[in-house]
Amino acid sequence: MKKVIVIDDEPLARSIILDYLSNYPEVTVMEECGDGFEAAKAIALHQPDLIFLDIQMPKITGFEVLELLEEKPDTIFTTAFDEYAIKAFEQHAIDYLLKPISQSRFDAAMKKFFLLRNGKGMKPDTQVLQSIQPLERIVVKTGTKIKIIPVDDIIYLQADDDYVQIHTKEGSFLKKVA
Repeated sequence: MKKVIVIDDEPLARSIILDYLSNYPEVTVMEECGDGFEAAKAIALHQPDLIFLDIQMPKITGFEVLELLEEKPDTIFTTAFDEYAIKAFEQHAIDYLLKPISQSRFDAAMKKFFLLRNGKGMKPDTQVLQSIQPLERIVVKTGTKIKIIPVDDIIYLQADDDYVQIHTKEGSFLKKVA
């Protein structure tokens, strides 16, 4: 049984994905989340095999949710915006579904997921995808809270093994480097 979490701020989009998932008896939906904060908590709690992740959400984006995770589950992005596709595949996305999502396109994404999970497929080679976009902010976990640090507030960065110390006027914050 594969565990899934559906993350989207639009209830209609979540209901469509849930409807499509009802055709997959080998999948159990652990939770559905309406924002990135809920998502980060649900992923930590349930350790899903797969998440359906919207990009544009209130408070923190789908990409920022992934930054918060130690162990990243397989991800299928679901969004109305095509301009984030390269960045999504740089995050090792299994697929990138544009809304409105058709049943056939959804089924193709699920097929990719199952092929990867069964060792019969390979994740796309993201080394050829080169797009450097400047960061505007960095998201870090501080205990049970999430801190959003605007890049302009950073005084300096300091390497610390697999982590980076982010120094600001407010103090320093530790972030694991992927």
